Amino acid sequence: MLLAASAPPLFTELAILLVAGTLIAFVSSRLGVVPIVGFLAAGTVIGPSGVGLISDIDLVNQSADIGVMLLLFTLGIEFSLERVRRLASLFLIGGTVQVGLTTGIVAAVVAAFGVEWRTAVFTGLLVSLSSTAIVLKVLAERRATTSPVGNVSVALLIFQDLAIVAMVLAVPLLGGQTTGPTDVLIAFAKAAGIVVAVIVVARTLVPAVLQYVSRIQSGEVFLLTVLAICFGTAYATSLLDVSISLGAFLAGLMVSESRVAARALGEVMPLQILFSATFFVSIGMLLDVGYLARNLPLVIGLALVVVVVKMLSTSAAALLVRQPRAVALSGALVLAQIGEFSFVLERAGEEVGLVPAGLADGTDAFIAVTVLLMAFSPFGARWGQSLAARSDADRRARQRNRPHDGDVPEFDSSEHEALVDHAVVNGFGPRARRIVSALELAHIPYTVVSLDPEAQRWAATTGRKVLVGDLSRHVIAERAGLRDARIALAVDSPPSAVEQFARIAREHNPDIAVLAWAADPADAADLERDGLVDHVVAERQAAHDALIAHALGHFELPEPDTEAVTHAVLHNELEPDATRDDSASNDP
Repeated sequence: MLLAASAPPLFTELAILLVAGTLIAFVSSRLGVVPIVGFLAAGTVIGPSGVGLISDIDLVNQSADIGVMLLLFTLGIEFSLERVRRLASLFLIGGTVQVGLTTGIVAAVVAAFGVEWRTAVFTGLLVSLSSTAIVLKVLAERRATTSPVGNVSVALLIFQDLAIVAMVLAVPLLGGQTTGPTDVLIAFAKAAGIVVAVIVVARTLVPAVLQYVSRIQSGEVFLLTVLAICFGTAYATSLLDVSISLGAFLAGLMVSESRVAARALGEVMPLQILFSATFFVSIGMLLDVGYLARNLPLVIGLALVVVVVKMLSTSAAALLVRQPRAVALSGALVLAQIGEFSFVLERAGEEVGLVPAGLADGTDAFIAVTVLLMAFSPFGARWGQSLAARSDADRRARQRNRPHDGDVPEFDSSEHEALVDHAVVNGFGPRARRIVSALELAHIPYTVVSLDPEAQRWAATTGRKVLVGDLSRHVIAERAGLRDARIALAVDSPPSAVEQFARIAREHNPDIAVLAWAADPADAADLERDGLVDHVVAERQAAHDALIAHALGHFELPEPDTEAVTHAVLHNELEPDATRDDSASNDP
């Protein structure tokens, strides 16, 4: 019978993993410890060297691979081809120096203890890689992915993810087998060909496909399309013997060229959080607690050596491409760990007889050092970001106090300034568009969030920006700046959607003022009675006048100016398509 059927193996492992991981992560967060450390601890507890709740680690690792892939995919969406072009020198020159210098220093240190040179180089390659999953997760949690430190970190990580292809091919050569330099060159040629193909598709096909799918107004179809692009591209790269993680990142780059990139990010993020948590737990499972306890001084000593070497090599790479000293040092702190792809490289070395540092228990030592450094990575990132913030504050102070003539352009700390004290307009019907016109005339900053294809067309034809997405998604709410907004407006939505919008706005910002419109006075009274909405305009005749007046009133605009703006919007400054009927808005 169906009800009596046993659970599939993967279900049992994932159920234990999620329950134990959630409980331990919750306790960690209550203790003020970052979630990543909690997930690593959870893996250690439930893994083979802990209480042994999970024995089949291979099944868990398959889910963990999906987590890393989705993490790289979301990173690609947050990037763009233009941003990658700007980081080209940091990627090519900085990445080469960082990987080469780390490998060389570690190989020299290991060889100094009498270890054969092939094993020494192999160990250097293991240490040269940093954790893409850890670094991206930490940067995302601290909203620093697009900061200068984030640019340095991501550029070097992308180079490492490309370099792992050549490293895996070089391992048999180090092990005395027949793989030669030609195979390495072929691998790089494949990767270069894939990148060129991605650029062409990203500029032509993918934006058009996503734009068409978004017009269907089906969330399920849109999500499936985005995931198909991610998994399809990753699978295509795997057929060419290129990392699926790199393929996922390239898929994200293709999506980033579309106007619905923010919506795609919001839809995929919940899945990314789930599977990336699985990845961190799976890493914790690899740790042999008994070995760590018996060899704690050795593990700590090796970890300190790795930190010093990686900080030297990363700082040198960043400084070589003219990054500020504070950014170079901060980036070095962020990347001062060993990465998850090092496990792939270590397994490839094991097949040809290579052991980390030539030690009898080299694999156990390598895993212990890697997990220990991963656990401390969030703290290193926190120190690095604090250092960068202090340096940036000092730089700005010096810039304000010196003459402007002959100033040397400064390194920008972010791609754009975050909005503060602005208006968030949800939807894009006729009332919302009149309010947007009024905000523009009054020089009040605003963000429009809409799933309406008409809003996207308006943004494209007028040069304005519309955030395409659903505010119920945390990523979209963050990008709209709900937390720092002064007022939120839902003036083209039914009462049920207004109530949901108000709850979301209050969740992110308890002090925000919420303004809405209702066709029926009874609906208006219900919305105001719950206390979620500060003011609801329900008068049909003077609705637009009242909406504009109330919206501008929250920004303390003088009454004469408010009247002038209202008159201009309603009589002189209407956009050609602003008379669209109320029913035309597709936003909830």
